[in-house]
Amino acid sequence: QLYRDARECLTLLSQRLGSQKFFFGDSPASLDAFVFSRLAPLLKAKLPNGKLQQHLKSLQNLCNYCTSILSLYFPWDGGEPPASAPRAVGADGGEAEDDPHKWRNQLLSVLVGLAAMLGYAFLSGIVSIQRGSAGPAGRQPIALEEEEEEE
Repeated sequence: QLYRDARECLTLLSQRLGSQKFFFGDSPASLDAFVFSRLAPLLKAKLPNGKLQQHLKSLQNLCNYCTSILSLYFPWDGGEPPASAPRAVGADGGEAEDDPHKWRNQLLSVLVGLAAMLGYAFLSGIVSIQRGSAGPAGRQPIALEEEEEEE
């Protein structure tokens, strides 16, 4: 029953797609992303039971749909990343940093975040600074109530 329902679903998707490039015309929509995320593994993976995979391969427009999306958005065909984004290997065998300014960018991010949190704390009144002048020899100013008592 499950295979029968899956085959029917694939057939209905094939009929809905027809000869269009995407389900809603010439540009992809969220439905295309969803359907592709289900069809591509079914089309490309090695499965122990290939009945459903064979049915999908018989629906040429769905196969072309998957191939088109793979070539358009994943030009390296899901294998190795493209040569335009090489990953260097460091001396310890691990991957070297892709961005030579990674440490600087992380530090700047932390500083901006800290400044934003402090700004919020000051503006919301969580933290406030009261200014007062210290008298000679580090004496603290007298509070208002104490001043009134002395007079």
